[in-house]
Amino acid sequence: MKTEILTKEAPAPIGPYSQAIQTGNFVFCSGQIPLDPVSGAIVGEGNVETQTRQVMKNIAAVLKQAGIGFDNVVKTTIFLKSMGDFPKVNPIYGESFKAPFPARSTVEVARLPKDVLVEIEVLAVK
Repeated sequence: MKTEILTKEAPAPIGPYSQAIQTGNFVFCSGQIPLDPVSGAIVGEGNVETQTRQVMKNIAAVLKQAGIGFDNVVKTTIFLKSMGDFPKVNPIYGESFKAPFPARSTVEVARLPKDVLVEIEVLAVK
């Protein structure tokens, strides 16, 4: 059994995917990019810090809709256009978490949707 998690406080899906899916106690959140949930516009064009803050806001909104928060996150994946941006992204990402921190993977990718600089996905447990 799976349940779709959907909120207007995060960007609407633009394809055949859900913002998040809950199955049992697990909540699988799709990768969030720095889109404004109202306008659909990219936030912080060319600024990875601003983009990361928007991504984290979008994730927070999806988690809230699922009735949980960052304390429930057990695994994250950060996708960066440039690994050189990691020192800028890491402290902003870290503001949302406290020990014990979730497991994490960080990878540099050739390209992200809408040519943004960062995308983050999370897995949480209720």
